[in-house]
Amino acid sequence: MKEDKWDIRNIRGVGDRLFDKIMASFGGEDEFLNAVKNFEVDRISSIEGVSQRRAIEIVNMVLGNPTEEFLKTDRALEIYDDIIEKILQFASTQYGKNRILLLSPSRNELSIKENIDFVMKAKETVGELPINEIKKLLIKINTTSSIKPKYNPSQAILVESMEDYHRLIDLKLNSYCPIITIDDLESLDDFEFIVYVYGEGVIELEDAFNVTMVNHDSQDFEIVPDVVLDYFKENYDLLSNISKIKEILGLESILPDVLDVLDELESGKLDENIFDQAVEEAKGKADLKLKNAIKNVDLKGDEVLDLLNEEMPVKIQHIFDDVMKEARNEVKEKTGFYFDPFIQKYPIEVDMEELERIKKQEIAKKKVNDFENEVKAAVQLSKLKIDVINEIREIFLFDYEFALGCFAREYDLQSPKISTGFCFKDGLHLNLALDYNHNIQKIDYALKSPNNVVLLTGANSGGKTTLLETFAQISIMAQMGLPVCAYEARVQIVDEVYFFSKKRSLDAGAFESFLNTFMPIVTRETDKLILLDELEAITELEAAVKIIASFMDFISASNSYAIIVTHMAREILKYSDVRVDGIEAQGLDENYNLIVDRTPRMNYFAKSTPELILRRMYEKSDGKLKNIYLQMLEKFQN
Repeated sequence: MKEDKWDIRNIRGVGDRLFDKIMASFGGEDEFLNAVKNFEVDRISSIEGVSQRRAIEIVNMVLGNPTEEFLKTDRALEIYDDIIEKILQFASTQYGKNRILLLSPSRNELSIKENIDFVMKAKETVGELPINEIKKLLIKINTTSSIKPKYNPSQAILVESMEDYHRLIDLKLNSYCPIITIDDLESLDDFEFIVYVYGEGVIELEDAFNVTMVNHDSQDFEIVPDVVLDYFKENYDLLSNISKIKEILGLESILPDVLDVLDELESGKLDENIFDQAVEEAKGKADLKLKNAIKNVDLKGDEVLDLLNEEMPVKIQHIFDDVMKEARNEVKEKTGFYFDPFIQKYPIEVDMEELERIKKQEIAKKKVNDFENEVKAAVQLSKLKIDVINEIREIFLFDYEFALGCFAREYDLQSPKISTGFCFKDGLHLNLALDYNHNIQKIDYALKSPNNVVLLTGANSGGKTTLLETFAQISIMAQMGLPVCAYEARVQIVDEVYFFSKKRSLDAGAFESFLNTFMPIVTRETDKLILLDELEAITELEAAVKIIASFMDFISASNSYAIIVTHMAREILKYSDVRVDGIEAQGLDENYNLIVDRTPRMNYFAKSTPELILRRMYEKSDGKLKNIYLQMLEKFQN
């Protein structure tokens, strides 16, 4: 939501200590204001001692959002909060929810119109999308978290000079693995894998399978690729889901390329257990083949003598040669490496020393190859990271737009016009808008100059409170830059909204309270909308109506507007000339429920409902009680 003025001085109210802590966390005012501009509530709430609610307050302070200045009573704030809660149900990401929590009423007509257009465009866009499919993806979108380096003690960075040692320490590469100097190194076999950061290349590396060389002028991610890759690996699922959303939206994305790079790295990884598994499986098959083959061998006497002399007969040797060759080929097929870990015996034995030697050698070679591929990937992805971050932000923003669009679509909201006075057709309370099972009556109403103050009369349970709340919702939503729940609506921009809930008694003891509450309102040089639900008098009726009439006259003479629900309309009109509207009950239906036309009739005194309520009680009772109700009804008829 755009506002007239952003000013960092607005948050001085949080106190100097917290202000200094915020500035220290962001490293200055510019970075903090940039975070506010991007609505990074989570970043602010990550500061120790700042809750999410407090972070939202701080952002609102800087933006100059005037919610509390605009909504002047608890009930008005409750209606605003209810609107926010309804929109929040459509948001999936924390960013989207934070943006919604920052929605605030504005008095800037241009800003209001821009935001209404924004939401209506979002509503139109949402209507063309597979909503459920997108929701399932959005709910998986989380804010990227700070990545902690994974320390691997089996690898090391080897340097030639203390200058390089301290430089790499400053780059915090020691968070990933040990950094050692030539003087510290006892044997290259002390580590599974070593990155030799060379300047002069003073170390002999012949037959060192587990060492790769990197020039000491290289960038940090060319020495430890995980400096770049960790971010992408940790956020793989996030990037994958965002890529799917962008594909649905028909938007260009570099994420498929990023995911291909990561997939290629993962597919090239070596499972170190593959050697043991392949050798064990090949040995088992070879033992079975030998056992079956030997059964069919017919040995002659001299061949038996050879066995006794521990010499292998040719027939059996051929069998061993064939079976063990097949076993070696099977190991190569499963591991990708050709070696012979088998000892010719029955059952065949595994040369564990040879197996461990090969494992160590081939795994080291593979780590060198993997490292080279990771450096290549890190170089590629380091160039794309800013674009990736922007795409993530784009989808977070989309969640905000999507939530507003879904809200507007679900409640069938329409654009209001900024005008003079208030007028709406087919208005509907948000709590009734989704009630598809009942035939809910929509309401038409108007409040315009010169009738800028009206008295609203009518039936109990006739919908007067619902009308006031609908009126408040339309006014507040319009100034929030939201479409409203009405087929047509014209709304005047006001400075303040007051909503007083029923019931306010004007008995003798409440006069002073009334004066203290209401009279300062009329003295404020602001344009106001005042909604007063059921203002009644218990005692001192004559004095009460004079005070109410005076209050109304002050409002009538200003640029403000008021609707006052009361049953004292006739008495008040003795002292004030204002319009009276009425919501009237027309009778009872077959179930003895009130039949009410909930659209007020203007310039009309509506009848109250005691007679109808008595009739309902009469119809539903029996015996002596029924007779009593009948006698009461007769008095009404007389």
